[in-house]
Amino acid sequence: MTLPFSTTDRTRTMRSRLARLLALACLLVLAPPLRANDLVVGQAAPPIVLHTFDGHRIDTRDLHGKVIILTFWATWCAPCRQELPLLSRYAQQHARDGLVVLGFSLDTPEQRDEARTIARSLSFPSGLLGDPRVPGYGRIWRLPVSFVIGRDGRLIEDGWKDKTPTWTADRLQRQITPLLQSSE
Repeated sequence: MTLPFSTTDRTRTMRSRLARLLALACLLVLAPPLRANDLVVGQAAPPIVLHTFDGHRIDTRDLHGKVIILTFWATWCAPCRQELPLLSRYAQQHARDGLVVLGFSLDTPEQRDEARTIARSLSFPSGLLGDPRVPGYGRIWRLPVSFVIGRDGRLIEDGWKDKTPTWTADRLQRQITPLLQSSE
C-alpha cells in the first residue's frame, strides 16, 4: 500500500502550517492596537455593560447623573494591583457624591477565581471583560487603562491618551474631585 504522502512530507506540511500559524499569531500580537476612531472627549461616551462576578448587570446608560470611572485591570498587572486599593478607597469615600467605578478584569476564565478574590476586596463592582475588543473603546491592549464619563454621559477622559495612566491620590484629587463637586 502506497501512501499519498510520506512521513517526511507530512512532517514538512505540519511544520509549514505551524510556521504560518505562528507568523499569524505574531502579526496579531505585534500589530498596532485597534483603537476606537470615534472616541472623542466631550462627545457621548460609548455605552458599556459590566457583568459582575456576583451576577449583576450594570449598563453605563443607566448611570446618567453619575461620574463614572471605567477601569480595566488584570491580576497579573502589577500597576493595576497597586492602584486598585487606592481606587477602591476613593470610590467608597465618594459614592455619596455620585461616583461609580466599574472594574473590568482582562483575566481569562481560568483565572476567574483569583480575579474574583481580588474583586471581593474592592468597594466597586468588577467582572471579567470576556473580549478585549470593546465597542467604541477599541481593543484593550495596555493596562491599566481608565476612561471617565461625566454626569451628562459625555467622555471626560480618554485613557488611551494618558501618558501616565495609573491613578494616584493626587491625580484623583485633581481630575475627579472637581467633577464630583459640579452638578453638571
